Amino acid sequence: MKSVQLIQVTPQELQEAIVDGVKIQLNDLKNHFQPKIPTEYLTRSEVKELLKVDLSTIHNWSKSGKLKAYGVGGRVYYKRSEIESVIIPLNQ
Repeated sequence: MKSVQLIQVTPQELQEAIVDGVKIQLNDLKNHFQPKIPTEYLTRSEVKELLKVDLSTIHNWSKSGKLKAYGVGGRVYYKRSEIESVIIPLNQ
């Protein structure tokens, strides 16, 4: 087993150096490993209510490529993040 000698370092200074190193590592982990937010899928009716438009409008926007639809077993879904990203600010 190797031994380490600390010269001119007080126990308090050693403790502070260790705590500072651990804080840096924890902050780095916190910045790089955020929990993944699950994708929220909306039905056509939920998108209709969210945007306050008719179902035929949702259908037309899907056909024209304005909205991207996803399907599972005959059901149609839209990603909330994509719906929100399609909405653009108007110049005033």
